[in-house]
Amino acid sequence: MSVSRRGVVKGGAVGAMSIALAGSLDTVFQTSAEAVGAPGYGELVPDPKGVLDLPKGFTYTTLSAEGDAIADGARVPGKHDGTATFPGSRLGRTRLVRNHEQTASGVKPVVRADLVYDPAAYGGTTTLEVDRNNRLVAQEISLAGTATNCAGGRTPWGTWLTCEETEGFAGQTKSHGWVFEVDPTGRRTKAEPLKGLGRFAHEAVAIDPLTRVAYLTEDASKPFGLFYRFRPSRLGFGYHAYMSGGQLDAMLIPDVPDLASVTEPGSTFRVKWVKVPDPEAAATSTRKQFDTITRSQKLEGAWWGRGKAYFVASYAKTADGATGNHAGQVWSYDPRRETVKLEMIFKPNGRFESPDNITVSPYGGGVILAEDGSGEQYLVGSTLRNVPFPMARNAFNDSEFTGVTFSPDGRTLFANRQDPGVTFAITGPWLRLHL
Repeated sequence: MSVSRRGVVKGGAVGAMSIALAGSLDTVFQTSAEAVGAPGYGELVPDPKGVLDLPKGFTYTTLSAEGDAIADGARVPGKHDGTATFPGSRLGRTRLVRNHEQTASGVKPVVRADLVYDPAAYGGTTTLEVDRNNRLVAQEISLAGTATNCAGGRTPWGTWLTCEETEGFAGQTKSHGWVFEVDPTGRRTKAEPLKGLGRFAHEAVAIDPLTRVAYLTEDASKPFGLFYRFRPSRLGFGYHAYMSGGQLDAMLIPDVPDLASVTEPGSTFRVKWVKVPDPEAAATSTRKQFDTITRSQKLEGAWWGRGKAYFVASYAKTADGATGNHAGQVWSYDPRRETVKLEMIFKPNGRFESPDNITVSPYGGGVILAEDGSGEQYLVGSTLRNVPFPMARNAFNDSEFTGVTFSPDGRTLFANRQDPGVTFAITGPWLRLHL
């Protein structure tokens, strides 16, 4: 995407996206009319170091860059991706569990053998701990031997589900396309796939804290991916609660074979769930096990809030076989009503494109969104009045932002630049938000 295409920040009457502190999405991003005034924290100030442009008063610290030495002799892997935060080992400290979207090349994680799933794979997770001043006090490889660890999800019991966005690669010694669970404390993590969650090109997971039902997105093509739910056979609560298995279903919206055909925010449909015949995809990919099902190009992020599961389609193109063109959709699924609703849509050639990771902001009730588009890459926020604004710009290159997430106390916004991988800790006058 070119600078001229970006133009000025836009907002308006198409709808607005607003997420409450608990993580719900009530309306949609506005993308048509011009914004009035200077929403958010003001214009971005060019970084003299050419790394990260931020609003006046905000500063950043770089943490755990690709190739940095780790105490055990290993180096930090690259392709930083999905991340979640957890309370640290002491008051004021924060732990981060971070994915690495490497497959069969890159900086290979070096770790003790019991944390390695497949020695041929280069993906995995690292766990960082920072003090209240965002100084790195510890880091370690927390899972290795997995592949293409893209997104995932935080569980209600305080662990991280890391998802493999692949169905396998040449040279593998074990099957891939699974979800693995990582304990931020490092005490319980085992390199064992949660096979009940299926084997496919996983993206993200959102979990209902009451029923423990998980909702999962799939980023795949030929054919496009599906939206799934996993109903555990046991109502467990704790590490490996899903190890006992359950039933994996795929979402079907009658008469809507492709989500890209829906273009009006607020459109609501009743859904059905169809059991996946072979969740482990021993012979046929899960998405290919259906003749009639609802699909979507580029299903990405997912999260839970206000009794609903929200999931993102990054874009759709008719040139790729989709039934419509858009630059991003956000959907919500209400399990009580068994309905799905289009909350947001980005039109092609608009101000923003390709939504991916999204996190709830404790300030102003809005969100911070990590763009994964073309050309310049921004972190984009929204105000209480649902006006989007630039929160940060990658001034170093055109690599995407990933892993956007706030610390448990809300003082720090963490985000990654994927390539070359680095984690940023962003602080500043958060309460100065101009609504």
